[in-house]
Amino acid sequence: MYDVIIIGAGVIGANIARELSKFQINVCVLEKNEDVSCGASKANSGIVHGGYSDEPGSLKAEFCVKGNRMFEQLERELNFGYRKTGSLVLAFSDEEKVHLEQLYKDGIINGVSGMKIIDGSEVRKIEPYLSKDVKWALYCEDSGVCSPYEFTIALIENAIVNGVELKLNQEVLAIEKLKDSFKIKTNKEVLESQYVINAAGVYSDKISKMLGLNDFSIIPRKGEYIIFNKDQSYLVKRVIFQVPTEKGKGILVTTTYHGNLMIGPDAEQVDYKEDVSTDEDSLKAIVEAARKSVDGFDMKKALTSFAGVRPTNTRKDFIVEESDVKKFLNVTGDSPGLTSSPSIAKKVLNILKDSGLNLRKKKNFNPYRNPIIVKKDENFDGNVDAEDPKKHIICRCEKVTEAEIIDSLSRGIEVKSLDAVKRRTRAGMGMCQGAFCGPRVRALVAKTLNIKEEEVMQKGEKSSNLHDRVKRINIMNMK
Repeated sequence: MYDVIIIGAGVIGANIARELSKFQINVCVLEKNEDVSCGASKANSGIVHGGYSDEPGSLKAEFCVKGNRMFEQLERELNFGYRKTGSLVLAFSDEEKVHLEQLYKDGIINGVSGMKIIDGSEVRKIEPYLSKDVKWALYCEDSGVCSPYEFTIALIENAIVNGVELKLNQEVLAIEKLKDSFKIKTNKEVLESQYVINAAGVYSDKISKMLGLNDFSIIPRKGEYIIFNKDQSYLVKRVIFQVPTEKGKGILVTTTYHGNLMIGPDAEQVDYKEDVSTDEDSLKAIVEAARKSVDGFDMKKALTSFAGVRPTNTRKDFIVEESDVKKFLNVTGDSPGLTSSPSIAKKVLNILKDSGLNLRKKKNFNPYRNPIIVKKDENFDGNVDAEDPKKHIICRCEKVTEAEIIDSLSRGIEVKSLDAVKRRTRAGMGMCQGAFCGPRVRALVAKTLNIKEEEVMQKGEKSSNLHDRVKRINIMNMK
């Protein structure tokens, strides 16, 4: 019998798990994939939004601003990769300036500070490579970037250290309401819990319907991105948006936390919730739109493209509530779900308290988690032949060492795929996209875990070992 079972190990479920690990209760997280952060929490912009673009009075507006203010402390505790950069929303005409003025007004109502509207000449003083056609911009100093999958991983690692149990490869098949608890059937076992928190992302409507609840549906919306080599990062220092559209915040240009240039996403409603494919026409449209903001990026320096599916819903706002079935909570986000996730978790605590869960604080809660990635300076003397694991380089592009990869395998989350190692160490994220380090990572994982190399798959139990590059669109041939 658990006190709380959380369904879904994305960024929202991970934040809730860590918050609950501060209390003397038994908590379990169920995740249907082979690793945490395998859905929208892995494939998104990694932007910590300022909070000016959400409708005043909405849950999005409330949670985004509160969540934004929590990231600096979370970074100090968990070392997942966050920095404040500031952002600009560009207007290319006086008509578009009207939209900036409305965003500014909404931001003030939402409690956002550090905003101002600046003209094109001032824009180019702080971002000299932006288009000369920019006439106005809304500047927000509190926006930033983070590594979203590392954030999710760090949260779960810390939750596990503090007593939370994680069960991977466990898909929820049915939920039954008993007199004082819930019976949850997965593909592997039957579990029981007093409370259930549905944080299943694009599948949260499916989970909710298992208890006969039909008060919302998920509308999956796909966004595609292109990642460039780090030598393109000189083009922007801040997160660069365009005036938002009905579909979302529009095509952005940004530098990721680790220094790669990134453009995207578009927004396409899809029927299949697992549709993370990319197509040439969509990527061409993204390139064309991004060039309106910054024209200088070199497509020959494009490393890869990817897509994520986010869970928009029929209520058009976050859903964070105890459902009509008592002690069953629906918690589903949308953009800006990443930014909002820490404050959503705080709200969930309050809902659980009001519902009767006894939350007694632990005296020995440990809020800290050491980083996996060790920063190297230019004098780092590692090489591919070094015998010292701290100097033995496995991934030349990102200077990932043997010691870092071994560390990533011993953090409480079972890691058995190349992609899981990549999310934790960046091995395979450089120019060669794993062509050099892939076989070396596989051999090291197999040796460390004492398993056969063929058991170390690319993405998980059902994936192929065929390298992803042979299936990707050749985006480098785009102009």
